[in-house]
Amino acid sequence: MNKDRLTICSDDHGDEAIANATAGLLLDKLTADRIAALFKALSDPTRVRIIGLLAHAELCVGDLARILGMSQPAVSHQLRVLRNLRIVRARKSGRHVFYTLMDEHIHDLFDQGLAHIQEER
Repeated sequence: MNKDRLTICSDDHGDEAIANATAGLLLDKLTADRIAALFKALSDPTRVRIIGLLAHAELCVGDLARILGMSQPAVSHQLRVLRNLRIVRARKSGRHVFYTLMDEHIHDLFDQGLAHIQEER
């Protein structure tokens, strides 16, 4: 838990000092849109399963399709969504395209989500 969190409330919710003190905490619209798009991508169970696999190995589309029990075009579609949102990156080697997570931020985000869910058991 973040120990630097503020708890703020005014009786009439009209205190300008509170609005001024917290204005710098408000995300700009573009940043909020990009974060919302990231979480929207993570709201699909198939994409989460792909991310879970790619958190442990670099895999090609064909192997992902086989592991997931899906067609290659269906997996390619999901990977395109993830690539457009900079969640995964592709590396071409001969006829194959290999996918991995974009960076440690995505890996950490997945691990945190998994830990949160497993904690509920």
